[in-house]
Amino acid sequence: MKAVIQRVKCSKVDIDEKTVGEINQGFMILLGVVEGDTKEDADKLLKKVPFLRVFEDENGKMNLSCLDVDGEALVISQFTLAADCSHGRRPSFTNAAAPSEAIPLYEYFIEGMKKAGIKKVETGEFGADMQVHLINDGPVTIILDSQEL
Repeated sequence: MKAVIQRVKCSKVDIDEKTVGEINQGFMILLGVVEGDTKEDADKLLKKVPFLRVFEDENGKMNLSCLDVDGEALVISQFTLAADCSHGRRPSFTNAAAPSEAIPLYEYFIEGMKKAGIKKVETGEFGADMQVHLINDGPVTIILDSQEL
């Protein structure tokens, strides 16, 4: 399972020109489920993401977590994170989990963020054509892969 976490001042996701998820300060998370991922992969990410100390304290140092700043989270499904670009110029997405495997893990991750204490967790729509808007704060972008944790 792969996650791209961006510290944002705000973020929203639109489908057919209608906003379906919107947050203020916190994390906009692109979440990709790879074939063979399990709840254990999601748990590895959940042990890190809400607790990443990338928000500034009173001294301007990145010492605070999303929980510490009462941050929010926007979680967007992103199968293209499983892209294989090792051959040619056209990415292959055969490593992405099938929806029947990916949707339950995506939903499990969302519930895990809530259980960790993130008070507002918004989402897009799995498989939809989405337009994601954000104001990246910093910018701060962290890439996590459950296979490397």
